[in-house]
Amino acid sequence: MQIFVILAIPLLLAAGSFLSGRQKIIGIANCIGYGLVLFSGIILLKDTALSGRGCSFLGFIYLDALSAFFIFIISVIAFSVSLYSIGYIDKDMAGGRLSGKKAKLYYLLFNLFCFSMFFVPAVNNLGMMWVAIEMTTLISAFLVGFYNTKESVEAAWKYIIICSVGIIFALLGTILFSCAFSISGLSRSLNWSDMAGVAHILDKNILKVAFIFILVGYGTKAGMAPMHTWLPDAHSQAPAPISALLSGVLLKTSLYAILRFGIIVIKGVGLAYFGHLMLLFGLISLVISSGFILVQKDLKRLLAYSSIEHVGIISIGFGLGTPLAACGALLHVLNHALAKSLMFFGAGNIVNAYKKHNMNAIRGVIRALPFTGIMLLLGVFALCGFPPFCLFVSEILIIIAAFTNGSYLIAALLLLFLSVIFGAFIYHFGKMLFGNLPKGMTPSGEPLSGKLAFLFLFVLICALGIVLVLKIEDLLWITRNLFQL
Repeated sequence: MQIFVILAIPLLLAAGSFLSGRQKIIGIANCIGYGLVLFSGIILLKDTALSGRGCSFLGFIYLDALSAFFIFIISVIAFSVSLYSIGYIDKDMAGGRLSGKKAKLYYLLFNLFCFSMFFVPAVNNLGMMWVAIEMTTLISAFLVGFYNTKESVEAAWKYIIICSVGIIFALLGTILFSCAFSISGLSRSLNWSDMAGVAHILDKNILKVAFIFILVGYGTKAGMAPMHTWLPDAHSQAPAPISALLSGVLLKTSLYAILRFGIIVIKGVGLAYFGHLMLLFGLISLVISSGFILVQKDLKRLLAYSSIEHVGIISIGFGLGTPLAACGALLHVLNHALAKSLMFFGAGNIVNAYKKHNMNAIRGVIRALPFTGIMLLLGVFALCGFPPFCLFVSEILIIIAAFTNGSYLIAALLLLFLSVIFGAFIYHFGKMLFGNLPKGMTPSGEPLSGKLAFLFLFVLICALGIVLVLKIEDLLWITRNLFQL
């Protein structure tokens, strides 16, 4: 029953966005609603992970540990964004960037966006999953161009065009998977639960071609290089809370789709084919993102390229194909969502205070915004995988898995690029956080709701750094069952 609560609340909140006359009341209602969604997500994850098997509702909804895990991640980030949005939208209204009507539109689009993302891992039918992912694109495009500036509108159009081309490839791949199922003498079906059960008898050649279409199509939406070109523009122009959603969970819904098709390919073709393709795109993403991170001057674009880097790390983890690597990759999906959302919240506060994105013109953040500055400083170390933060656990699992699997070159490249990116982040953020304030700049207040959103994410980042180590055996067992490794 939890899944129906999770899907219903965003729709109810969207409908109620225009009923209240005050924006702050809408924001508080959103926090309460997504608090209930988070609670339901925790129960759903607990029940499905412990049972070790999937459950279906009328053949339309299908939930197993994988789908519940992604629903949980979306619920965590949606709650933190709803909390941060209260103060962020208040500041935009006080600064004249938004009217009351526009603020209500923000909450309407925000709730519809969250609903569409929850819908992706909930549906059993792979065709409906394609529709849900396309729905996330159409709704989030309005949020990317929300401020109606020349740059934001251009970013929104670029986002729609590139992702729509990608989604056509994904549709062709879905059709080919359906063909492989139907020509095997089975009744027509696009349900994942039906396909996965008979994957071993499906035509291997069709599955291979189909998965290339899937990987290119959904990989475009996931921000994999070289199909990533929409991502830096969209993330840099969207409102900061939406950038957190885009980077933290929207990219992961497309990774979820790739994994769903990937499980069928692993069962039908073998792990090697799936693994080699994931490793290839993962390494390309890591190489390209590290180069752009080194020379980047725009704060939010820097964080966007960092998302491409982490999508590459996740892809490499799944590509290695061992239970330890896959477990590390799954955990990295969650850990990156937490750390990157925290960083985008900080970037949003900086842009609001300094009125610019250019990192060369931003100095003395710790003096201007003490709380945000400290959170960003800690967030840099968390995002770069330092202990005791949770990203250290997931990254070290992937690196250990690479060494134990004999993939020494992969491990060496991971260590090399992680070191380069860490150095770049310390350089960029060191200049921004420390030093003297620009002339005319004075310390400004930070809203309580924003501080609570920071603390919520930071406590999770620290706590998971300890809990994940203690529960690693249970996590490995769940991963083996999911991917049959």
